[in-house]
Amino acid sequence: MAVGLTHYLILASVLFCLGLYGALSRRNAIIILMCVELMLNAANLLLVAFSKGFFDYLLIGQAVVIFSLVVAAAEVSVGLAIVIALYRLRKSIDIKDINILKW
Repeated sequence: MAVGLTHYLILASVLFCLGLYGALSRRNAIIILMCVELMLNAANLLLVAFSKGFFDYLLIGQAVVIFSLVVAAAEVSVGLAIVIALYRLRKSIDIKDINILKW
């Protein structure tokens, strides 16, 4: 049995839904960052699957995924720096405790 485009669509959908559920249901900032990364990786999987399925001779999807991974790495480093700064300020990384932008 060959692995087709449908299998990749199902896998990416499951990964994206797991990441979305985790991002909406958790209160820990680091877990939320990990769930956002899971959703980005599901989108990257779809990009590569569609690129391989429709444009087999072009590497457009793979090139976009490389740029997406670079942006995701920058996003994680900035997000983690913000979480560390908030932990030093509030001694907690719970999302409910972070109200620093309120008057």
